[in-house]
Amino acid sequence: MCGIAGFVHLDPSAMPPAETRLAWLAAMTGALRHRGPDGDGHILEGPAALGHRRLSIIDLSTGGQPMADANDLAVVSFNGEIYNFREIRRDLTTKGYIFRTNSDTEVIVNAWLDKGPDCLDLFEGMFAFALWDKRSRTLFAARDRFGKKPFVYTLQKGVFAFASEITALRTLPFMEFSVTTQALARFLSYEYVPTPQSIYKQVHKLRPGHYLLLHDGDITTAPYWDMPPPDPDTGQNEDELCERLRLLLAQAVKRRLVSDVPLGVFLSGGLDSSTVAAFMASMSARVKTFSIGFTEKSYDESSYARAVAKRFATDHHERILSAAECGGLLPGIVARFDEPMADPSIVPTYLLSKVTREKVTVALGGDGPDELFAGYEYFVGFNLAEKYLRLPRLLRKGLIEPIARRLPQSSGYVNPRAVARTFLAGAAAPRNLRVQTWLSAFSPEAQLSLWRHPDREFLAPGRLFSPTTRLFDAFPADAPLAKVFYTFARQYMLDYILVKVDRCSMMHSLEVRAPFLDRDLAEFACRLPISMKLRGDKRKYLLKKAVADILPPEILSRPKRGFLIPAAMWLRGSLAPHMDELLGESHLKRQGLFDPKAVARLRAEHQDGTCDHRKELWTLLVLQLWLAEHNPGIA
Repeated sequence: MCGIAGFVHLDPSAMPPAETRLAWLAAMTGALRHRGPDGDGHILEGPAALGHRRLSIIDLSTGGQPMADANDLAVVSFNGEIYNFREIRRDLTTKGYIFRTNSDTEVIVNAWLDKGPDCLDLFEGMFAFALWDKRSRTLFAARDRFGKKPFVYTLQKGVFAFASEITALRTLPFMEFSVTTQALARFLSYEYVPTPQSIYKQVHKLRPGHYLLLHDGDITTAPYWDMPPPDPDTGQNEDELCERLRLLLAQAVKRRLVSDVPLGVFLSGGLDSSTVAAFMASMSARVKTFSIGFTEKSYDESSYARAVAKRFATDHHERILSAAECGGLLPGIVARFDEPMADPSIVPTYLLSKVTREKVTVALGGDGPDELFAGYEYFVGFNLAEKYLRLPRLLRKGLIEPIARRLPQSSGYVNPRAVARTFLAGAAAPRNLRVQTWLSAFSPEAQLSLWRHPDREFLAPGRLFSPTTRLFDAFPADAPLAKVFYTFARQYMLDYILVKVDRCSMMHSLEVRAPFLDRDLAEFACRLPISMKLRGDKRKYLLKKAVADILPPEILSRPKRGFLIPAAMWLRGSLAPHMDELLGESHLKRQGLFDPKAVARLRAEHQDGTCDHRKELWTLLVLQLWLAEHNPGIA
């Protein structure tokens, strides 16, 4: 795992001296030192400048980057891992390609020379890279199939620049970076900024499963892979599918054990991480597992992790923390993110990464099954909404909805009235926006009253949520729920889950691998009929059946909770001073973005229990913390 950065001058005659370009490149890679503390490399090749920060995982002695092929025809800066690089290397060797290292990086260069963009079909892994071909003076960049590794870029003033994080782009002294109110509005609804847009007007994110070519000043992007639609007739019964799933799980985990440094497993005690730990324990002696827990019992799930660790005799490491005190870490974590993100679980993910890095350099995680095997309650809710809408209107409007408005409020993990209100709002939305309506912090209607000078046309749901509707409508599946699965993976998992894990782990120079996002395993899951994933209210149906005789029964039967985050507790406690400062009237007036009266109303209704606004207040606070740290211009 590493950090990459660089730039290409579109007009070579306008390039500054080499010393200046190298200084710019060094500043870019310096901003990425946390991603790669083990080495720093820079190279100038004609109009191209490529930089690299290395976290040594494979080929510790000769794997430095940027790396050229043996004939010095192309050079690459690469972030990630190609798990099947040895097989690809054998094939390329038979074709006459020469290898001078034992690294997976050299495979990328030679595969490009052999196949061009089609080389991407060979790679199984997580990656983002930029390759400069000296022969054609072309920059070739790509991002892995699910977007586990980041790639951002900008084109300004005749210079194309790229990096693993926007932070590196911002070191370039001649670039401009401004935040638009439209991007802020998207953030307030999504709690992140959906790809390919970024928080900055001038910066774009390369889509997952896409590559980019820069040639003669023209930028083109194109897909090389996408998630396949479900196959209603697999030709196999459940037992055969379970056996196939177990084989694919074993293969995916085994591929991710390739390393020249110690590995471990994030272990929450949930189904997904426990499955990874179980398969890894069957292949390795004394697997190291890591978890965190909280002193407050209502938020502590460490007992489940200990049960799994005991079952598979792992070398288990846990850290028990005060949930109330952890909220105080949020401002520092938010400050280090190159974009704002309102997922409260960034705090425990940050802490888990810190604990894990004390013992290992690489960890396997359980990300992916919720999206690929239907693990979220939203999917059950989608079908429930379909049934609800078939009820007589008089029953819905005259009885059920009035009762829902009178349900009790709670500041605990589940607030009955808020759940009912959110469900009814999503049920009333179009199918292609139903789940996003449930996920949103601020609805378009709520934003209309929040902004001092809102772009009312942009806040129309059709424009605000256009990234979601485009994905939903374009996916070639008949069943609406299959389109929901796809949209979830291409937005929520991409920009919320995977970004969170990447940024929090790399803050501690820790590489995290996701076996469930193995290409073969993921394609198998995508093609499964919906009934093999969601059966009634039983989520992850086939996955649970496949591992039923492997995991402890209490792990299979426990409800999905994720990291239990005491956001309401934090807003009242350690984050209260930040709330008073950044969401107070004087600051909001000076800033000029949001109506102080609207924000005060949110806070008052939340405080007196009239309405649960923890999601809205949390998202607004995270945004204000990020804006205060990064001080971007607002366009």
